[in-house]
Amino acid sequence: MGCRKRAAKHQLLRVMAVEGECVPDPRGALPGRGAHLHPDPACLDLAVRRRAFPRAFRLQGTLDTARLRGFIEERADGASDSQES
Repeated sequence: MGCRKRAAKHQLLRVMAVEGECVPDPRGALPGRGAHLHPDPACLDLAVRRRAFPRAFRLQGTLDTARLRGFIEERADGASDSQES
């Protein structure tokens, strides 16, 4: 979504729009229309800058991405910690 690069489904993070907020759906279990992006803060920044979330979910206005950003950054920090050890 953000960087527009293709990747296998297991490499992407599914995102859902729930009550005006972008919510991570790592197991892909939430019902409804979802969007996929790389679990990378840079990819998320591009998606926000391009206003890709409202288009993907076919919604008007902006969506809060704070929860999604926290999830992605936490995951990125965990990945960098495991690479250092």
